[in-house]
Amino acid sequence: ADNLSDALKKLKITTTDSTADSFEGCLDCLLQALAQNNMETSEKIQKSGVLQVFASLLTPQSSCTAKVANIIAEVARNEFMRNPCVDAGLIPPLVQLLNCKDQEVLLQTGRALGNICYDSHEGRNAVDRAGGAHIVVDHIRSLCSKTDPASEKLLTVFCGMLMNYSNENDTLQSQLINMGVIPTLVKLLGIHCQNAALTEMCLVAFGNLAELESSKEQFAYTNIAEELVKLFKKQIEHDKKEMIFEVLAPLAENDVIKLQLVEAGLVECLLEIVQKTVDSDKEDDIAELKTASDLMVLLLLGDESMQKLFEGGKGSVFQRVLSWIPSNSHQLQLAGALAIANFARNDGNCIHMVDNGIVQKLMDLLDRHVEDGNVTVQHAALSALRNLAIPVVNKAKMLSAGVAEAVLKFLRSEMPPVQFKLLGTLRMLIDAQAEAAEQLGKNVKLVERLVEWCEAKDHAGVMGESNRLLSALIRHSKSKDVIRTIVQSGGIKHLVTMATSEHVIMQNEALVALALIAALELVTAEKDLENAQLVQILHRLLSDDRSAPEIKYNSMVLVCALIGSEPLQKEVQSMAFLEVVSKLRSHENKTVAQQASLTEQRLAVES
Repeated sequence: ADNLSDALKKLKITTTDSTADSFEGCLDCLLQALAQNNMETSEKIQKSGVLQVFASLLTPQSSCTAKVANIIAEVARNEFMRNPCVDAGLIPPLVQLLNCKDQEVLLQTGRALGNICYDSHEGRNAVDRAGGAHIVVDHIRSLCSKTDPASEKLLTVFCGMLMNYSNENDTLQSQLINMGVIPTLVKLLGIHCQNAALTEMCLVAFGNLAELESSKEQFAYTNIAEELVKLFKKQIEHDKKEMIFEVLAPLAENDVIKLQLVEAGLVECLLEIVQKTVDSDKEDDIAELKTASDLMVLLLLGDESMQKLFEGGKGSVFQRVLSWIPSNSHQLQLAGALAIANFARNDGNCIHMVDNGIVQKLMDLLDRHVEDGNVTVQHAALSALRNLAIPVVNKAKMLSAGVAEAVLKFLRSEMPPVQFKLLGTLRMLIDAQAEAAEQLGKNVKLVERLVEWCEAKDHAGVMGESNRLLSALIRHSKSKDVIRTIVQSGGIKHLVTMATSEHVIMQNEALVALALIAALELVTAEKDLENAQLVQILHRLLSDDRSAPEIKYNSMVLVCALIGSEPLQKEVQSMAFLEVVSKLRSHENKTVAQQASLTEQRLAVES
């Protein structure tokens, strides 16, 4: 301790009028003290005011420059020392030293700047202002192809410095991307893949940069996919695989890179991991299984990569994914169902899958999760069924396979995501299927639950889908029994509210359903239509210039139908509809203009 105090005093006094040689001993003493107790020594250095002295010692000409930079690097390992280093004006002279040719000076300077930037906003800004990143990127470029140990060591330090410099800072990450650092780092990864420390630095730097959208476009022009997959195949340790996964996940959000990863053979690696880890209960294996299967699902989100793996339904990958669905692992069941939902993104695939018995597998899976089931698996399996039900030819096949009954088992669910998918699946299934729509529309339990969900104000998705399904039951069944069930369950007011939705498609579906109600069961629904103020709403829709042509047309059709009810007719007469409708006779849309003429005649006769 005494030696340290002496050294600090000596440094302070002799800085102005002494040769560099007399510092050597003092600097060695500081380095020794830092090696023994870094934190305590750093505190003493800060209190002594020697940091300011260091700024003047950081010159390319001095023989002790590397040692001073080394001391700064050691001191800056402590969080509390980073801002004082910036305040002492150390950044500009350190950045200047990056232009030096001496390898040891460059190494220690890179370490010092990297440590000052670590988790320090002020440190990063100071390096940015001094232009440090540009010089480091140039160094990495010129050293990139050199494989001697000294160059690799320097590359590792410089990559680490850039990583600390840009970590969690979008602006600085964008700056590095604009400097073109990505192709250089990818090249580096390929050349130095045998060097574990350097590879690790590259991966962390990629992880930092890959979150930004602009970086993905640059990555797509490199052979990053090939390099990462090559590296991945060599890894045995869980931690190393995890590091590569952390880069792969954000990169795989880009469709071009998805396809490159598939072509580079990533899928085979993932399937192998799944096979190795599926029956293990070790924590690392469970984590790896989850990451691998999640990544697999992500690769299937790209249209091209998905079709490549589907291979007309004959692909080995598709077959392997199918085998996940009956698995005992919840994670694999989930990934399998999500993968099927992704494969089911075009009609051809959907038709092929339904013809090849996929529906039964999904229903068996749902069956396993009815009682206290896994919500994510329920949600995924319902998503897959909903997508499969989109092509017209699949609807009848799926209905006769019992999909509607399987889905209805989840009516009790209190989970909005499950409710949402359940509603969507039923709506897809009954599209243009009159018999199924009638059967479901007469199911009092279902209709009552729909009416309840129409009031789920906290869950707009569930609320919207419930309204749409209510309307669809009427539109596709055109059944008096269905209308009576919906009236008795209190569903009319929701359909009337739906006619005021901000979505034209929903408004339209509501108006068509209400027109069918008025045509088929006006007397039954009369009171509810009156209480829901349907006539006022129609007046508003017809008066509003912003209403879409189909909304105006269907509103007029509905007005004509409502005249058949005495109380509703009185409301229509009291609200000057004639005036609004006659204006619409000159509407630019021919269909609207024609319907306006017909409606005007009807209103004139009735009045």
